[in-house]
Amino acid sequence: MLHAVFPGTFDPPTFGHLNIIERAAPLFEKLTVLIAENRQKRQLLTPAERLALLTEMLEPWAAVSVALCDSLVVQFMQEQGARVIVRGVRTITDFAYEAEVAAVNRLLNPALETFFMLADTRYGAISSSAVKEIVAFGGDVSGMVAPPVLATLHRKGL
Repeated sequence: MLHAVFPGTFDPPTFGHLNIIERAAPLFEKLTVLIAENRQKRQLLTPAERLALLTEMLEPWAAVSVALCDSLVVQFMQEQGARVIVRGVRTITDFAYEAEVAAVNRLLNPALETFFMLADTRYGAISSSAVKEIVAFGGDVSGMVAPPVLATLHRKGL
């Protein structure tokens, strides 16, 4: 079985993330959306909140699961028997960064492959960082995130 992992902080999950998941899911027998820790980013939502949101939003895809990870992604993948990392790429800057990460991951585990997916043009400008910045200033992000995410942001007073 070809098992792929789509890692990210998903803080918060955006329509861009959902688009990558929707397009990647039929390409693999199993896809795990992995909420990974990034200690360099300020967190808006707790890991538990992100897990609940993604679990709800991904219900329509039977072959897609959601998991939390507090270790290296390559360690999680080895434990799960996954061989492919799915990464969404919006810009050439994203690609340069993701290519470096892919090279390091291959050094850690040469059996891993990274599958780059270009962002759909509708979602190329959307990032979790942009959503956080807009929310911080009271802006409307309803066109960037799914209704459950928007409801969570409002419930938190954002």
